[in-house]
Amino acid sequence: MKRKNITFNEIKNFLKNKGFIISKKKKNFLQDKSLGALSRTLLSAVIIIFTFFALPIMIDFKNQRIFLSKEFKNDSKNNFKEVLNNKGLTQSSQIDQVLVEKYVFEDVFKYDDLPTDYVRLSAATIEQLFKDTNYDLEEVRKKKLVKPVTLSLLPNEMKMIENTKKRKELFIKIILPLIIKENNSIRIDRKKLFSILNKSNNTNAEKNWLARKFKQYGVSNKDLSTLKIRMDEIPTSIAIAQAAKETGWGTSRFAQEGNALFGQWTWSGEGIKPAGAEVDSTHKVMKFKVLQASVRAYHRNLNTHSSYREFRSARAELRDQGKKLDSITLCKYLDKYAETGIKYVEILEQIIKQNQLIDFDDAKLLPSSITLESLI
Repeated sequence: MKRKNITFNEIKNFLKNKGFIISKKKKNFLQDKSLGALSRTLLSAVIIIFTFFALPIMIDFKNQRIFLSKEFKNDSKNNFKEVLNNKGLTQSSQIDQVLVEKYVFEDVFKYDDLPTDYVRLSAATIEQLFKDTNYDLEEVRKKKLVKPVTLSLLPNEMKMIENTKKRKELFIKIILPLIIKENNSIRIDRKKLFSILNKSNNTNAEKNWLARKFKQYGVSNKDLSTLKIRMDEIPTSIAIAQAAKETGWGTSRFAQEGNALFGQWTWSGEGIKPAGAEVDSTHKVMKFKVLQASVRAYHRNLNTHSSYREFRSARAELRDQGKKLDSITLCKYLDKYAETGIKYVEILEQIIKQNQLIDFDDAKLLPSSITLESLI
């Protein structure tokens, strides 16, 4: 049987009756024969020119946005936990490595601008003052509250107090409020630092505050992780023990003449020449106008100098683990404070234990202002 040829129209009508619709495919614009070769060439040229002209502008715009973000936006909110846990930024080998010394003691030297008419009270007068204000160390050990009695100078009679226990107690009473006051100041700053870190954007006032703190702690390249490690407290028991060791419980010439509680050396500033120093030695013991300046210089020294980097690292580790700043643990990293090294550490530990100085680590200063009241 001979097969009949079926036309396209017959197939189309058959499918149409079945509900199908067949239409011709539209030609692509670029494939349209009506568009000549010249037109296609011009269109391609326009596209290429636009791409090469616009691409650099878009890249430049993107780079500007990144720069502005880095310069004016605090992105640490996203990695806040990493910063607090010494991860992320703190993995850099440059963390706490570089010290810019120029401004480190600038706020300490400002004490020199204070009036010079300080009255050096006698030991008997100071004892009476403490008695009148009910300032007693046994009460402090129990209630953990310290009277905000601030003295600027040590009494001359420290050497003449023959009773060792009485001399030690008087010395502790004098310097304890000063040490806690400095730790309070650092604690307030640290709280503000964490508040800034936890924000996406910072105000101009916050940026200016950060700039001052970078200078105070000798931080280079605006490294927030280094600032966080350096801006921290010194356990009160360690500070008392070191002051006791360096001054013989307030009896040394450096403490009496220069309010130097911690025996810090200087090669350029004003100081007191040690009696037993070699003829060709140029170092002196730093001299201060008031005791509080000595305490601040001591805190800044431990918090910035390269010799105490391990001390700061151990302190940061305790913080990250949510532990208290254990003075016996941290003492072990102060072997570079004196030439005697490990022997010096052993003496500090002995002073802390024998005098139960750890009792003062969690003591608070009774508020003298609304700001300090929040710390109790």
